[in-house]
Amino acid sequence: QRHMVESGGGLVQAGGSLRLSCAASLDTFSSRAFGWFRQPPGKEREYVAHINSNEYNTFYTNSVKGRFTISRDNVQKIVFLQMNSLKPEDTAVYYCGVRTYSNRSITSVRAWDYWGQGTQVTVSS
Repeated sequence: QRHMVESGGGLVQAGGSLRLSCAASLDTFSSRAFGWFRQPPGKEREYVAHINSNEYNTFYTNSVKGRFTISRDNVQKIVFLQMNSLKPEDTAVYYCGVRTYSNRSITSVRAWDYWGQGTQVTVSS
């Protein structure tokens, strides 16, 4: 069974906005941390942001601070990534995952599991 489903990607011009959604059908949703990662063309998957089970605890990689906002709805079981002031370097497939291995760095792909299928974000200059 697929637990994570990303949506909301698309093609936008530089400076535009998109809101990504990750529907997570997990009974343990409210007690889990969720992260957004992205994989640019020809590159490795990289950390973008994450949110702890406390909805006010959010974290971002430096390149997206001030532009992206991660949030969650524990009732609807959805994790969001609001992306503003998009840049061409934001072009990537965006994935959401569930924190699984607490003994690994939070920014490491290996700390997360239960990835969705990804949603494509393309930013034109």
